[in-house]
Amino acid sequence: SEDVSVPKDIDLMALPQLCFPDGLQVTNEQRDEQFHFLVFTDVFGNKSHGVVMQCYRPILVHSYLFASILVCLSICFFVSLLVQLRTCRLSDMEERVKEFAAKLTLVPVPPPVTYLHLMFTLRPLTIVLPSSEDKDHPAIDLDLHLPFLCFRPQQLLQVMSCLLQEQRVVLFSSDWARLTLVAESLLLFLQPLSWQQPYVPVLARGMLDFLMAPTAFLMGCHLSHFEEVAAETDDLILINIDSGSVSTSCSDTVDLPNIPPAAADCFTQRSQSLQIHFDLDQCHHNSCTDINEQRAHRRAWQQNLNHDIQRITLEMIVNIFRDVSCHLNYEHRVFNSEEFLKTREPAEQLFYKKVLETYIFHSFLKDRLNRKIDNYARMELSTRSEIGIYPILCLNLYTGVQTSGNKQFNISSIFLAFLVLSSSTSSSPHPPLCLCPLALRTPPKPVKVFKLPDFPASLSFHSVQSYYSELIQQLGKAIFSVQNENSTLLARFYYLRGFINTLCSRRLDALSDFQNLYKTDTAIFPTQLLTWLVDSLHRDERQQTLVQPDDHVKNFELPRKHLHQDDFVRCVQECGIVKDVATIHRLFDALTDGQPKQVDPDLFRVFYTFWKETEAEAQDVNLPTEVIDHLDNSECVYKLSSCVKTSHGVGKIAMTQKRLFLLTEGQPGYFEITKFRDIQDVKIASAPFLLVRIPSLRIQTSGRPEVFEANLKTETELWNLVVKEMWAGRKMADQHKDPQYMTQALTNVLLMDAVMGCVQTQRSIIAASKLAYFDKIKHEVPMMVPKTTSETLKHKINPSLDLAEPQTVHVLLYTPGTIWKGEMNPKLWVALSGGKVVVFDAASWSMLQDCIQVGESKLNCMLGLVQEQVWIGSQDSVIYIIDTHSMSCNKQLTEHRHEVTGLTRHDGLHFGHHQQTYSCSSDGMILQWDSASLKVKRQLHLSCDRLSSIQIHDGTLWCCKYTSLPFLFSNLKLLFHRGQLWTGCVDSGELCLWHTHNHRHLSKRIPLPGSSGVTCMIRVKDQIWVGCRGRSGVGGHCDGHLRSQVLVVDPESHTVAKELQAHSDSIQTLCSAEDRYVLSGSARRDGKIAIWKVE
Repeated sequence: SEDVSVPKDIDLMALPQLCFPDGLQVTNEQRDEQFHFLVFTDVFGNKSHGVVMQCYRPILVHSYLFASILVCLSICFFVSLLVQLRTCRLSDMEERVKEFAAKLTLVPVPPPVTYLHLMFTLRPLTIVLPSSEDKDHPAIDLDLHLPFLCFRPQQLLQVMSCLLQEQRVVLFSSDWARLTLVAESLLLFLQPLSWQQPYVPVLARGMLDFLMAPTAFLMGCHLSHFEEVAAETDDLILINIDSGSVSTSCSDTVDLPNIPPAAADCFTQRSQSLQIHFDLDQCHHNSCTDINEQRAHRRAWQQNLNHDIQRITLEMIVNIFRDVSCHLNYEHRVFNSEEFLKTREPAEQLFYKKVLETYIFHSFLKDRLNRKIDNYARMELSTRSEIGIYPILCLNLYTGVQTSGNKQFNISSIFLAFLVLSSSTSSSPHPPLCLCPLALRTPPKPVKVFKLPDFPASLSFHSVQSYYSELIQQLGKAIFSVQNENSTLLARFYYLRGFINTLCSRRLDALSDFQNLYKTDTAIFPTQLLTWLVDSLHRDERQQTLVQPDDHVKNFELPRKHLHQDDFVRCVQECGIVKDVATIHRLFDALTDGQPKQVDPDLFRVFYTFWKETEAEAQDVNLPTEVIDHLDNSECVYKLSSCVKTSHGVGKIAMTQKRLFLLTEGQPGYFEITKFRDIQDVKIASAPFLLVRIPSLRIQTSGRPEVFEANLKTETELWNLVVKEMWAGRKMADQHKDPQYMTQALTNVLLMDAVMGCVQTQRSIIAASKLAYFDKIKHEVPMMVPKTTSETLKHKINPSLDLAEPQTVHVLLYTPGTIWKGEMNPKLWVALSGGKVVVFDAASWSMLQDCIQVGESKLNCMLGLVQEQVWIGSQDSVIYIIDTHSMSCNKQLTEHRHEVTGLTRHDGLHFGHHQQTYSCSSDGMILQWDSASLKVKRQLHLSCDRLSSIQIHDGTLWCCKYTSLPFLFSNLKLLFHRGQLWTGCVDSGELCLWHTHNHRHLSKRIPLPGSSGVTCMIRVKDQIWVGCRGRSGVGGHCDGHLRSQVLVVDPESHTVAKELQAHSDSIQTLCSAEDRYVLSGSARRDGKIAIWKVE
C-alpha cells in the first residue's frame, strides 16, 4: 500500500529546475526530443538515477511548448518506455508509466559476482540485464570510454588526481546529458574508493550558488556559465568536457600534486592501447543485416571495452596504494601513516599527504583493515604473485633505496625486509608497476543468459503469482540441468529462486534455497534477507540485536598513563616497532629494570622518540660512492659510532645487517672490519693513553691474524653487546638455514640502542643486555646442527611472521603451478591454529596471503582438486572450499555432523574427469562427493569410536578407525608402499609393516631411534619420511636439545637412513613438493616449516 512512485529520502523541491536546467522555453518550430540524466543522493550516500526526456508539444498554431518527463529508471529501460510515450495522450501518460514500472518490478536483479545475465522482453525491445562484477557495486551499463574520447590520458590523470585529493571540481559541457555520463564514469574509475562528498552532476541555472559551498564537491554546469563561474569563485577545478581542458578559476593550469609517475606512466601506456572507436575496431568484420544481431554485437564490444577500461583504472589505483597494506596493523586496526609517507619518493609525498587526509581514503582503509576481498585485493594479490612486483617493491621500501649515495632504511619494518631478502633473488630497483599483457587482458568469462517468462497481460495479484510460479519452475529446471556441472552457476540459480520464493511468501522454500546457496557459495549469500526471513518465522526474536563489527581506523597515539605489561604489548604493536610478543616482553623487562613492573608514559615517549630519531639519523648517513661499491644492494647502515681511534686509523664504525666496516676520516675510505659470520672472538679490553686506560673493543676474525681494536670509550659496552648479538644471530641463521634469526638479532640490537638512549642510569647497560637474546641462548642451546641435517635442510620459513606469537602448523598442502591457466607458480598452503590459512609462493618461498580465515576451529586436513579448489576439513564439522585464484573462501559443505578428519580423492582414467572425492568425520560417516556440483553422491557409516583418516589404494578405500579395545593402536598413521601397509602411532616408537592382502598378521617391525611416537608419514620416491616425537620432555625437548625428528627410512633394508633435526617442538605434518622437496611443520613452540631436499 506504500506509494513508491517517488524514491524515498529525496527532496523533490528542486525537481522542476533539474528537469528544465535552462528554463521553460517556447519555440516556433518542432524539435526532436532531448535527454539528460539525473543522480539523486540521500544522506547515506545511496544513489537513485533518473532519465529526463524533454519534448515539444504544440500549444498554439506554429508554437510549441518545451515540456519534460522524468523517469527514475535505468537508461536501457527508458528507450522502450519512450516508444510508448511518444504516441500516447498526456492524460494516459501517467497510467502508461505506472504499468511500465509495475512490469519492471517483476524483474529480479541478477546475482552479483557472476556472468549470469537475465533476458526479458519489453516490446519492441529484448533487453539483457547484466550482473554486477562486484557485489558492493551495481552493474555498469554506461559507455566507459566516453571520458577517453573527451580527454587525453594526461588530462584524465589530472582529473583523477583532483578527485583523489577531494578538490572542488566542476564539470562543464554544452550537452546536459554528457555531464552525468562523464561524471559517473569518472567515479567508477576510482573504485574501490568511493566518493564521499556532495555530488550533483547537473546544476540548473538557478542553482549556481551551490558552487560557493566551502566543502569538496563534484558538480556539473552548462558551458555557457563557464566564464561567470570562473570569475565569481576561487579555488575551483574547472573541467571543460567539450574541449578536454582542465584549469582552475584562478589560472589556466592546475597547481596540484600529480599522480605518482610510475602509476601515471603505466596508465598512459595502457590507455593508448585501447580500441575506443567501434567502427574502426570492427571495420574488418562483415556487416550485420539483422538489427538485433547488430545490437548484440555492439553490446558485446562495449562490455569487453568496459572490462578493459575497468582493469586499467583499477591497475592505476593498485599501483598508487599498493604499499598501504604493508603499514596496517590488523589486530589493533592502526594505519601508520608517518611510516608510509617516509617510504614515498620526495616528489610524491605532497600528493600522498593530501590523499591520506581525505574521507575517500579513510573509507578505503576500513575495507583493507577488514581484509575485504574485492577486485582491488584480487588484483593486488595476483600482480604480487605472478610477476613478483611485491617482493622487489618491499625490498626497496624497507631495506633501502639508493638515492644520491644515501642508503635509507626503515627500522620498523625489518621483519618484512628480511623475509624479502630471503626469498627474492633480484636486487635491482623495481620497474614501473605495470602488469604484463597476459595479466591485464584476461578475457571475460563466458556469459550465461537466462530468459524470464513473458510478462502477464494483466497485473492482477493472481496473474503476478502465476508469473512467479512459472519463473520458479524454470529456475528448478535450470538447477537440475547444472547441478552436476557448474557449482558457480548452480549457486546463482539458488539465489534467484530463493529471492522469488521470498516474494511469493514461500518462506520455508526460500530458506531451503538459501541453505543450499550457503553450502555452494557464501560470497553472494544475502545475510540481511535471511535475517528478515528468520525474523518473519520467529517473531519473538525480532528484538534481538546484532553485534556490529568494529570497523574504525585508529592513528597511533602515545600513551598518557602507566603501562602494565599487556598494555605495553598492545602499544608497541600499534606503533609498529615490533610484533613478536616474546621480544616485547624482554623490552618491558629492560625498561622496568629495578622499577615497579609498569612503564611510565614519559619513559615510553622518550623511548619512542629515540627510536624515531635513530631511524632518521640512519637515513641521513651519506656513503661515498667508493664505499657503496663494497656493499650489497640490499645492505643498509643501521648503526654508526662516533669518531674513534682504531688500529686502522681514525674513523666511524658502521654496522649493516651483514658486516662491520670503518669509515675513515680525512680522505673518505672503506676498511672492512669483518663479516658477522667470520667473527671468532669479541671482548672488551683497555688501551693505554697517557696515564689512563681507555676501554676498547677487540674483534678477532678468521683468516686475519691481526686483531681489530677500537677505542670506543663509553660506547664500548654497548658495541660489545651489539656485535655479540649479531654474531650469534648470524651463526644460528647459517646453521639452521633460517634468515629470521638474523632478522630477530638485528631487531634486538636496535632495541638495545633505543633502551640505552632512554634509560639514563648506571644500570642502562644491564637493562640493554636483557635484549641480547641470541648471545644468551648460544650458551644454553648447542649452536651446531648435525651434518646430515645441515646437508639435507634447504631453507626454513615462518608462517607466523605477521602474527604476534608462533602458531602450530597443523596441515601442509602443495599445489603445482598451472602456467597454461595463467597461474605462474606453485603454492604452499599452511593451516595454522584458529582456522587461519597462510599461502606461500612455492617457487620463491615468499608469502602471498598472510591470512585466509576459515572458521575459528582447528583444521585437520587439506586436499587440492583440479577444479582450482582447495578443500579444508575442520574440527567444526565444516568442509571449507578456497578458490586458488582469488584465495578466498566462499563455499562450505555442511553435511557432516562431527569433526571432519580426512579427505582423499580418486581420479578416473582421464585427469580432471570422473574425479571422486571422499570425506570422513570422527563419528564414522564417509561421504562421496561430486566435486563439480558439490553434491553428495553416496554415503556410508562405520561403527567405531573414532574414524581418523581415509586413503584410497589400488581402487580400495582404507579407513583408519579406533575402537575401545585396549590392545589396538591409538591415533594411527598409515601409508602404502609396494604391496605393504606401513603403520605407526603417537605412543609407539616403531613402524609396523603388514601385507595388504594378508593384514591380519604383522610382517615386520622397524624401531625408530630416539622416538617415542609417530605423528605423520609420507612416501617420497622410494623413501618413507616419518615425523616423530622425542622420547623425553614435553614437546620433544630434553636438556635444551632438539629432540623432534624427521626420519628417512629405506624400504629395502627397513632401516633408518637419515635422522634429521630442525624443530624445537613436535612435528605435526609432512608434505611433498613434486618429490623434489619434503616440507615439515611443527607445533607452536617452534611454529616453523623446514624444507628438505630429497635425494
